[in-house]
Amino acid sequence: MSQTGAGWLRSLKPDPYIIAILLMVVIASVLPVHGQGAVWFGWLTKAAIALLFFLHGARLPREAVVAGLVHWRLHLTVVASTFVLFPLLGLLFVQLPESLLPAQLAAGVLYLCLLPSTVQSSIAFTSQARGNVAAAVVAASTSNLIGVVLTPVLVGVFLHTQTGGLSLKAVQDVAVQILLPFALGQLARPFVGGWVARHAKLVSYTDRGSILLVVYGAFSAAVVGGLWKQVSGLELAVLLAICVVLLAVVLVATLLAARAWKFSTEDEIVTVFCGSKKGLATGVPMASILFPAASVGFIVLPVMLFHQIQLMACAVIAQRYAARVQETATTG
Repeated sequence: MSQTGAGWLRSLKPDPYIIAILLMVVIASVLPVHGQGAVWFGWLTKAAIALLFFLHGARLPREAVVAGLVHWRLHLTVVASTFVLFPLLGLLFVQLPESLLPAQLAAGVLYLCLLPSTVQSSIAFTSQARGNVAAAVVAASTSNLIGVVLTPVLVGVFLHTQTGGLSLKAVQDVAVQILLPFALGQLARPFVGGWVARHAKLVSYTDRGSILLVVYGAFSAAVVGGLWKQVSGLELAVLLAICVVLLAVVLVATLLAARAWKFSTEDEIVTVFCGSKKGLATGVPMASILFPAASVGFIVLPVMLFHQIQLMACAVIAQRYAARVQETATTG
């Protein structure tokens, strides 16, 4: 088998992190935390979320925000895909009959479409595809900066029937659990930035561990509220199909937009990967703040499905881009 073929097969292997997340769902389905234990677990989760966004703030160089002005067409395309195209597609999908897509899952699909892009996987795939890594760092980071503020606002606008609007308490919770730790991380960056960079693996474990806590807590509350009694196999199949179609449409749209702007191949790679992603690391903690505990499991289910699909699809695309760039370099 060729190296390209072997790489393609390896790209289809499930991510261990996704397996860990699914394991949390299974454990929560069998042994959900409830009662006073759920209260204490909720406080632990809030502390983990605060730590998560503090580390995000400490990791993000301020220079990345300033550098975002350089490739303004590229970053404008990524932001437009993330916060305009995705929400419009989400509004179309939620028009499906409730017999196929119940209201709570429809809210989850729309919430998925309102999230910012990923950071780590967008940059990793851009690097693997031999794209413009510096631009990917800026594009993904800028999307997350905007999303920390814009996503809760969009949730309040488009999901007001499910969340009761963007209440003062919701604003306060986002400010205390997300914006404040993020700002403190930025302020502390001159003092802790070097340590965070040197202990990237430890920070990554903390990052992922906090997500596992949130997933377990969210699905525990959902299971206690009857999640698996309310979601049928047909509804899961419909949800999976929606995620596949959503990703396919956005991948094509970002590709066409990059070529309409006459981007280089390296910048096209950034546009495709950063403009088509949705962030699990941001979406799951934010959902636990913005939505009632019993509905968070329904809300994050589409996010989890989409995340795995985008990882598998983009791994294959990155392999093909890398081969294309290498062939161009060899012949050129």
